[in-house]
Order: sequence, then C-alpha cells, then structure tokens
Amino acid sequence: MWPPPKGVYLDEYFNLHFPPETRHGDNLEPGLDDILDPHWTAYPPQGLPVGINIFIQRYWMWGVLNCKIFAMLGGITGTVSIMSMVFIGYDRCRVIVGGITAERISTSQALLMVIGLWVYATLSSIGPFLGWGHYGLEGLLITCSYDYIKKDWLNQSFILYTLISHFIIPMMFVIYFYSKITKAVISHEVELRSQAKKMGVDSIKQNKNNQESMEMKIAKVALTNVLLWIGTWCPYAIVVTIGLVGSYSTLTPLVAGLPSLLIKTTSSLNPLVFAIAHPAYREALAVEIPCLGIGTKPQSKVANKTEVTATT
Repeated sequence: MWPPPKGVYLDEYFNLHFPPETRHGDNLEPGLDDILDPHWTAYPPQGLPVGINIFIQRYWMWGVLNCKIFAMLGGITGTVSIMSMVFIGYDRCRVIVGGITAERISTSQALLMVIGLWVYATLSSIGPFLGWGHYGLEGLLITCSYDYIKKDWLNQSFILYTLISHFIIPMMFVIYFYSKITKAVISHEVELRSQAKKMGVDSIKQNKNNQESMEMKIAKVALTNVLLWIGTWCPYAIVVTIGLVGSYSTLTPLVAGLPSLLIKTTSSLNPLVFAIAHPAYREALAVEIPCLGIGTKPQSKVANKTEVTATT
C-alpha cells in the first residue's frame, strides 16, 4: 500500500501501523478522567481490541456511569461463577466421599445457596459506588473492571479484599474438595482391585466391557475443573497483584487486557466440561432442555414401567 495512509490503520495482512508519536490514549473524548488512569495512555496503540463498540470507536464509548455498571456486573457474575464452583465441589465432596450415608442437598437448600450467593456477590460488588474501591477502564480501553492501578488505601484495600475473598480462599476450598474426591476415588479403586485379587478374578465390577468406571470419570472431571479454574483465573489474579505491588512497567495494555478476556470465557468452558464428561448433567439437560441435550434422552418413568411389565 503506497503511499501509506496517515494515522493508525491495519494493512491487508492485519498488521497494526501507527506513527511513532501516537499514543494509546490519543483522541479520547473528554470527561473520562474518573475512570481513566494515565498509566494506560502512555503506551502506543495495542491491537487487536475486541468489543461491540470497536466497530465504531477504538475506546469505551458508553460513558462513565455505564462503565462502572459494566464493571459491577462483571464483578457480580465473576463472583457467582467462582463461588458456584466452590458449592458444586462441596456438594460432590459430600456425596462421593460420604457415599450412601451422605445426606444430599435438598432443592430448598440448593435454592437458598443460590440466592445467598447472588446476594453476597451483589453486596461485595457495590463498594465502589459507596466510596470503597473504584471501577475504571482496563488496559485496552474497551472494557471496564476493578481499578487496581489507583494507589489510595480505600481502593487498594478493596482490591486486596476481592483478591483474597474471591480468588485465594475459593481456590483453596476448590482444591481441598476435589482433592478429597480424587483421594476417595483412588482408595475405592484400590479396594476393588484388592477384593478382586482375593476372589481370584480380574474385576468385580459389573461392567463387562472393562470400560472406565464412573468413579474414575468423576475424578477426571474434578481434576479438569480444578485445572480449568486455576488456568483461567490465575493470569488475571497475577495482573491484579502486579497492580497492587506497583510494578506498573510490566502492565502494558495487552498484558492487562488479555487475562480479563480469558476469564470471561469461563462461563462457557465450565458447562462444556460438565456436559461432555458428566452423564448426570447430560441426562438432566436432555430432560429439561431437549434441544441442548447431549446423547439419548432418558426414558420417562411411565415408559420404564411399561417396559418392565412387558418383560415380566
């Protein structure tokens, strides 16, 4: 392309070009001081930014209030996503480790947990609207989240509280629950092999096709969930920690922006893991939402009863 166009542009190979003096914060509309930290504007343009408004402008175009609301909603849903994994791990740990003697969570108890979780997530995310903490633009200037750049104590204490209560403590619980699940499954497998050896048979399982046991499948799902959870949330937690300690030289817009985009994929990845690897989840999905069910829809009780009668 010759002569080259002026300003910031993408060539036919999707390479980003810009004059040497161009900065990330050039041409921003006035009035964004409350949500825009000068740290982000000192860098050259970063690409490729994503978001709906990128088709119109390359920075946040919905105003200060909507930026804070967007960040608050992200905080609420992110907290719910994290805490839901903790509750799921707790429920599975009780059932699998406790065995047939374990008391299952009732529908009313599960409903109270869900309501309490959403209430807690909402209350813990409205602090910046009450003067504790702050929401602002993220590195790529097209999304908003927790402002971990500001150095005042009110903001840093809020970020520290969020980091500990919404990441470190839940991660410890998740690892604890799924470690107990995996340990119980392995112990069960060892016990079955020991009994089979005493009886002089290869296996005492009912599965004649020597397929993988349900316990091992559950253990693999547990391990996958833990690794997925850690892999998606750790990069963002590291970025937030860097902001807390003040090592801003490593926080380029891309370094800060990409982990934020990664954690937004968690809401899509977790259901996929459950759907692909957990038979009970697939069956429930096929019953409640047949169009999203994976595999054959389970027969109804009436059909099962008819089949049993006919066989008899």
